[in-house]
Amino acid sequence: MADDPVAQRIAQGLARVGSAMRHGAWRDAGAHGLTPTQVQILGVLHARPDPPLLGQVAKALAITPATASEAVRVLVEKGLVRKRPAKTDGRGVALLLTRRGRVMARQVAGWPEFLVQAVDELDAAEQSVLLRALIRMIRSLQERGVISVQRMCVECRFFAPHVYKDAARPHHCHFVDAPFGDGDLRIDCADMQPVAPEVRPKLWELFVHGNPAAAKRGKTAEGV
Repeated sequence: MADDPVAQRIAQGLARVGSAMRHGAWRDAGAHGLTPTQVQILGVLHARPDPPLLGQVAKALAITPATASEAVRVLVEKGLVRKRPAKTDGRGVALLLTRRGRVMARQVAGWPEFLVQAVDELDAAEQSVLLRALIRMIRSLQERGVISVQRMCVECRFFAPHVYKDAARPHHCHFVDAPFGDGDLRIDCADMQPVAPEVRPKLWELFVHGNPAAAKRGKTAEGV
């Protein structure tokens, strides 16, 4: 039996997956004359319903504003991104994809095919368990300040965990007014609205421990 803790072996496995993703990102981005950071920026702009500010893009990717600014400069020169004054802040700069940029984003901003194929080899139950575990890990990293806050269901005011007795679809999304299961949890949802800070810990406890009595259908997270 291995002497190293299970947590350490899992971390080693994730590091190998990360290494494969970095290699694939450089290869795929390079084929389009872009860097992985530039590809990630296209992905952020493609996923956001409203044009984000430069600072918001930097925060979403956990990079410095200077790094984001330089990458955006190149994307603007390539005709993939354009800038405009932010509507809410006249001093801010909002970023938008051009028509060419939208086409490019659809080509390069998706997840590496080799990674999707590897996940597809897991059955539906295994995928749901893995997704739930990843969400818990991401939140832990957020709490430690290692990564920026993600637009996840478990951080959203529309999320009501464990409302139903149906084990396959125990949760409720008030945005679409429909039940859903762990396999449908989002890590980056364009419709996500952050839950109030004072409710956030309780919402997380409900998700982790599943106390249906505390999450009534018909209420958003603020009504928990």
